[in-house]
Amino acid sequence: MADMEAFREAVTAWAAGGPDGPAGELAERLPVSTVVLLEGPSDVAAVDALAARRGRHLAAEGVCVLSMGGAMSVGRFAGLLGPTGLGLRLTGLCDEAERGYFSRAFQRSGAEPSEYFVCAADLEDELIRALGVARVRELVREEGDLRALQTFLRQPAQRGRTPQAQLRRFLGTKKGRKIHYGRVLVEALDLGRVPAPLDDLLTGL
Repeated sequence: MADMEAFREAVTAWAAGGPDGPAGELAERLPVSTVVLLEGPSDVAAVDALAARRGRHLAAEGVCVLSMGGAMSVGRFAGLLGPTGLGLRLTGLCDEAERGYFSRAFQRSGAEPSEYFVCAADLEDELIRALGVARVRELVREEGDLRALQTFLRQPAQRGRTPQAQLRRFLGTKKGRKIHYGRVLVEALDLGRVPAPLDDLLTGL
């Protein structure tokens, strides 16, 4: 939905020091009720893919799925958008290492502290565990990246890592790859085996 994309752009500009008017006006006109705060575009791709598989149109439901450009920005976005800002409901997804950022941001903004969900390492790790290493390697082959993976695995730095850790690192080695596989991995999931943090996030929307 083009209007929701305009809202995302207005919020990002506001968070970077721009005017607050456009975001507030769009939030009322659309209307927006909930914002899902995510670290980056690969998380957005995964959330959007799962929503589509479940027949959900989040933008039409008033839900904005927002990439913050890094977990350390959550305080800024939560303050602008949550109860102390535009008064929107906040939820989100973060890695275990980022739990503290989210906890402090949600508390300071007046948002419900239980409304965000935590991945054990990160979302890619959750998806690889849900699918299994063999299936993920098969998907890499289907997507035309097998030769790149084989080259990557020959690097000395990968020798001490588990197969799961190797795949997780591989997904982050090329610009755009994590975004692409955020969608691919979710589309390959058995819907009965969706990782709990992602499943709980969508169920709560």
